[in-house]
Amino acid sequence: MKSFVARYKHAWLLSYAFIYLPWFMYLEKTVTTNYHIIHTWADDLIPFNEYFIIPYYLWFFYVGGFILYFFFKNRQDYYRMCAYLFTGMTISLIICTFYKNGTDLRPVVDPEKNVFAYMVSLLHKADTPTNIFPSVHVFNSIVVHIAVMKSTCFKARPWIRCLSLILCVSICLSTVVLKQHSVVDGLGSIVMSYALYPLIYGENYGFSRRKIARKALG
Repeated sequence: MKSFVARYKHAWLLSYAFIYLPWFMYLEKTVTTNYHIIHTWADDLIPFNEYFIIPYYLWFFYVGGFILYFFFKNRQDYYRMCAYLFTGMTISLIICTFYKNGTDLRPVVDPEKNVFAYMVSLLHKADTPTNIFPSVHVFNSIVVHIAVMKSTCFKARPWIRCLSLILCVSICLSTVVLKQHSVVDGLGSIVMSYALYPLIYGENYGFSRRKIARKALG
């Protein structure tokens, strides 16, 4: 047991879920009125398509799957990706706490149209149209793909990098095609991922390769 705990002590990072989930659920319950509507002309040019519910839901497997992969295969990549993800997710929560926001983009969906429309209707019941800026779906997808591209684990597996790019782009598109998010939310996530990148992967910053290696070994 001691050996197991010592080997996987880096699991403590995943306790971030006990910070993020209660905070997010609190916002979902309290931000119901008097919030700023994010809606631009660009959003009206994008047609709704219920088939994009597939990549939208695949986000959970995409993000969770690579967290688990790096957890077991590469502790350095795991630390970096989690630091990247959790920093951006916390910033998103802070923004939504002080800048209450939402969207009015969601169309009326007939759940009997097909199975995909039914899945969209379930999403609408489970998720409110608030706390959308910046999009965590978009931000996390970008971060995971960056982690895949930066990792040495996949240098000899270009097909994984290619599939990751396809899935990342598909998930980002799904957020606006399903009318879950405005284009503005996605752009905000892109800017945030760009701004945080040097903090995680820059050699002169706090999460440099040498410092992460020492942390992983210590």
